[in-house]
Amino acid sequence: MSEKVIVCKEIELAELDKKHFLHPTSPVQQQQEQGPAFIFKKGEGVFLEDVKGNRVMDGMSSLWNVNIGHGRKELGQAAQEQMNQLAFSSCFATFSNEPAIRLAAKLAEISPGNLSTTFFTSGGSEANDTAYKLARHYWILRYMPEKKKIISRKKSYHGVAMGATSATGLKPFRDFTNSLAPDFYYTENLSAKALRETIETEGPETIAAFIAEPVQGAGGVHIAPDNYFKEVREICDDYNILFITDEVITGFGRTGKYFGIEHYGVVPDMMCFAKGVTSGYAQLGGVMLSESIFEDFKELSTGTLLHGYTYSGHPMACAVALKNIEIIENENLIENAKKMGDEMLRGFKWIQGERNIVGHVRALGLMGAVEINSKPMGQGPLSPRIVAEAARQGLICRSVVFDDMDILVFAPPLSINKQEIDLLIETLNKSICSIEQGL
Repeated sequence: MSEKVIVCKEIELAELDKKHFLHPTSPVQQQQEQGPAFIFKKGEGVFLEDVKGNRVMDGMSSLWNVNIGHGRKELGQAAQEQMNQLAFSSCFATFSNEPAIRLAAKLAEISPGNLSTTFFTSGGSEANDTAYKLARHYWILRYMPEKKKIISRKKSYHGVAMGATSATGLKPFRDFTNSLAPDFYYTENLSAKALRETIETEGPETIAAFIAEPVQGAGGVHIAPDNYFKEVREICDDYNILFITDEVITGFGRTGKYFGIEHYGVVPDMMCFAKGVTSGYAQLGGVMLSESIFEDFKELSTGTLLHGYTYSGHPMACAVALKNIEIIENENLIENAKKMGDEMLRGFKWIQGERNIVGHVRALGLMGAVEINSKPMGQGPLSPRIVAEAARQGLICRSVVFDDMDILVFAPPLSINKQEIDLLIETLNKSICSIEQGL
């Protein structure tokens, strides 16, 4: 294809994009003024290629989710084989299919503790909304209907469905709408003492559940102190409150363990997942319940469980998930995430020593953050400018500027190697240097 044809195609696509595509979590004015930042056509490993032939490193696994990397034909083959045999069938009215059954059993095998039963959804927001509804319904079944409040943490992100938005601890997401779901409350993000105080203030007899990400992702990659979740587990037990972990980002190897909560040696009552379960190759999420919670459902639920999505237990998506998990295990990607995460953190620390505007750096597996000290410079947040410069230099990363933060966050595919980590660090350093020199 000639360069002229490529340019014409890009212009055509950009104009169609501006006219017809309302983008998720994007500035509408920027889209209208500048068009799409990239129009991607191909992915391979940790790299993406746009319609102009530009190749960039995907330092975010797109949306924290392409765990096994781009361009894995095995997942396409798994999808095709399942679609040729059974593309879709409903799981309502106890109908079922083999991929959903096999995946539910596999999840019980790999998940921490006694998490044993899965309710499938299409993604993370649905998974979180489902967890809130199941928690509240659980207490109705237990003859404690007054237990309906959900406590989450400040700086948390739980999705954009109505319940998930209401649980999100980042205020700008809640301010997007003028009518939130009721009975959601927020506590300090890294203080078990604050959680206990919030419970006491609200009344433990009114609280259904506490939800937390093992590592806060979209809120800036905040890693909990070592004993935090053990104290949280004890507090929830003390007050008869369900403990829900949101593993939508941290699941399936991202942090160097299968699930992020495993770093802390505790088991939740419910666990939400999505993203990495299929590495983004198909839309799938879910909520896992502990054996004891499920036993109560089996004993106390006498009618129809009136909650379900059209695509709960989607056979093709579940088949893709099974193949994805097989690849994660066969290629030792969880161990690689731990090793390459250590390398990434070493690189962050090197940049910290080289660049004056870099503050605290941190990582757990391949989930990391670089804080930018923009306030002493009398500047506004600098991380968005660094993200734009990095994109020009061939690296996709993300900025977090909510709640007066100025943070760069990273989550490259778990398949990344040492050479690619070195390229990530080199490109990031150049990008920060470019912005720093322009101050």
